[in-house]
Amino acid sequence: MTPNLAIIRIQNQRHRGFPIVIPIFLLWIPVILLSPFILLVLGGVCIASRVSLWRAIRTLWSVICGLPGTEVRVCADGNRVNVRIL
Repeated sequence: MTPNLAIIRIQNQRHRGFPIVIPIFLLWIPVILLSPFILLVLGGVCIASRVSLWRAIRTLWSVICGLPGTEVRVCADGNRVNVRIL
């Protein structure tokens, strides 16, 4: 399953922050429209690096489908950034 939403929360010592919801599924529209160019660039990179095109496509698709459930937390100097991908 591909990722649908990203929730970002930025907090500091004084403010708890509020969640910012980013609809990732809307990014699929330009990706589909630009897919011929993306495929040409990916093919060129695969030829230059001597990697199978199908293997590269399969690997990228696996990474994209593995994103849901990812949670990243960064804390520094009392500031925190949380990113969750649903």
